Amino acid sequence: MKKARYLKKQKEKEFIAALGAKARVYAPCLEDEAVLFKPAEPDSTICLSRPAVSSPKSVIYPQSETLFSFRFKKDAEDKRRTLVELDDTIEVPDTIIFGARPCDARGIAIIDRAFSKTDTPDPYYLARREKTTIVTLTCPEPSSGCFCTWVGCGPAETSNSDVMMTEVEDGYLMEALTEKGEALLESPILEDGTPYEAQAREAQKAAHERMVKEAGETDTTPVDPETFDSQAFWEKAAERCLGCGACTYLCPTCYCFNITDETVVDKGERIRSWDACMFHHFTLEASGHNPRAAKALRLKNRIGHKFLYYGEKYDGIIACSGCGRCIRGCPVSMEISTIASALKKNSGTVSGEQ
Repeated sequence: MKKARYLKKQKEKEFIAALGAKARVYAPCLEDEAVLFKPAEPDSTICLSRPAVSSPKSVIYPQSETLFSFRFKKDAEDKRRTLVELDDTIEVPDTIIFGARPCDARGIAIIDRAFSKTDTPDPYYLARREKTTIVTLTCPEPSSGCFCTWVGCGPAETSNSDVMMTEVEDGYLMEALTEKGEALLESPILEDGTPYEAQAREAQKAAHERMVKEAGETDTTPVDPETFDSQAFWEKAAERCLGCGACTYLCPTCYCFNITDETVVDKGERIRSWDACMFHHFTLEASGHNPRAAKALRLKNRIGHKFLYYGEKYDGIIACSGCGRCIRGCPVSMEISTIASALKKNSGTVSGEQ
């Protein structure tokens, strides 16, 4: 740890307001009964006591964004020709994600690889990523459905965060993990955090032990090929699935998208929007053929990507952070952790679901 500072709870709003004077700040805000990542305003109610309904990935990877605008224009010298003018300017403000959870930061790291470790790195994503500072909060208690330790994450995991916050007596210990984090902690509102470091370590250790008790230690058992290729297994697993896609939109690691051109007369925009492999039309071809017409095949692809395909491409890394949002948000209470566990047991059946 490079620098440790202490934030009193009574100065939390003052500190966020000070950050907001230099950057756009997104924080988990209470809206009715839901906690959502939104721009922090003076009248916002910041809620750090429970995870947000959705992850903050939309801050870096918007649900819908304009990649560029275009306009058709007649050639002044030859009216038989039509020219196209493009505006692909990328303007991104400095941004801070305040109060994310370690599983959120891990989710962003998973998306990072998809948009950067490729022959064609995505300039739109990378521009936002470079301008974003991530402040995470040690999870004090497991939430319903959480299983982060089972997939190798944890409630005090520091990877991919710039600052780690841990609740201590009457405030938070804030520890810089990167140069971005050090710059963020240069604030007169913060106090010396050294006296609180031991207390924070105890809190982090206790949080990890509670999560392990809830979800278990990291399971490195590989996916069983026979079970994974079993049609009967996936048909059973998909019986209750509605195909609504809520799991993918709430997931901090899903990054599928579609691109459309929206035009009005002689001008328009190219727009990128989130899509989901659980939707019937996702793989529908222009010919009318759909290689994943069956719901069971779409579920196999979704879970296979997280626990098999992604790891095959990126050194065995599991593309799931164990945040539990897909479980909490599923209208029929399907559990990805139960299905993934069954894939490793060579049982051929999905058990444990109600």
